[in-house]
Amino acid sequence: MKSVPKKPGVRQLSSVPKPRGKRVMDPGEWAARVELAAAYRLTAMMGWDDMLGTHISCRVPGTTDEFLINPYGMLFDEITASSLIKCDVDGGKLSDSPYEINEAGFTIHSAIHMGRADAHAVMHLHSQFGVAVATQKHGLLPVTQQALTALALVRYHDFEGVAQDHDERERLVKDLGDGAMLILRNHGTLTVGASVGEMFARMYRLERACKFQITAMTGGAALNPVPKEIVDHTLQQGRDIYSGEGRGAGGTLMWAALLRRLAREGARYDC
Repeated sequence: MKSVPKKPGVRQLSSVPKPRGKRVMDPGEWAARVELAAAYRLTAMMGWDDMLGTHISCRVPGTTDEFLINPYGMLFDEITASSLIKCDVDGGKLSDSPYEINEAGFTIHSAIHMGRADAHAVMHLHSQFGVAVATQKHGLLPVTQQALTALALVRYHDFEGVAQDHDERERLVKDLGDGAMLILRNHGTLTVGASVGEMFARMYRLERACKFQITAMTGGAALNPVPKEIVDHTLQQGRDIYSGEGRGAGGTLMWAALLRRLAREGARYDC
C-alpha cells in the first residue's frame, strides 16, 4: 500500500473504522457537541475567527481524557455538532472524520484539559485586538472598567514558536495557574470555563478590554490613570460580578441570550 506523506503542521491521527448500522451517541456528548458548535458559529459571527486557525474545545461529559475539537479544514461558520472530532489527550481520533486535527490546537487544548480539571471548555483566538495587546510589552493595562473587571483572572505565557512541541504543555498549564484568561504573548488569547457559556463570556470580556485599550492608544492622547485603591476595588468587584454566584451568573445569562440570537439568525449547527 502506498504511504501517505505527512503534512507539516497537521497531526496525522489514526481514525476509528466506521461503525456498522446507526451510531447511538450518548445524550450528554451530543448536548456538548451542540453547545460547542454554537460557540464556533458565534465566534465567526463576532468576527473573531481566523480562517482555519484557532480552536475551541470542550471535555466530553463523564470523561477525564476525551474532548471535542474542530476538524482542520472547516471554517467556523460551517461547523456543526456532528462534524466535531472527538479525540483523546494523546491525539487519537475517537470519532470518524475525513479531517485531521491541527497539531498546534491539539497541543494547547490537551494541555489545559489535562492540567485543569475545572477547565471543561477552552477557547483560543488570534483576534485583531487580542493579538495587538499580546504583542505589547505591558500587556493588558488597568485603564478601563472592562480590563479591571477581567484582570484578576488574566495570566501570561511567553511565545515559544508555533505550539507543536508537547513539552510546552507543562509550561502552558503552569503559566495559566489559577487564572481563567491567558494572554499568549506575541500570539493571541485563551480562556477557560466550567461551561462553554462561561468560557465564551470570559473571552468576550477579554476581547472588549483589548479592543478598548488599542482604540484608546490609537487616539494618541495620554491615558487617564486609575488610582491604585480604585484599581484594587474594581478587581474585587470583577471577581464578585463574574463569579458563578454573581449577577453575571458564570456566563449563563449571556450564553442563553446568544443562543437565542443564533436561533433568530436561523443558524443550523445542531445537526
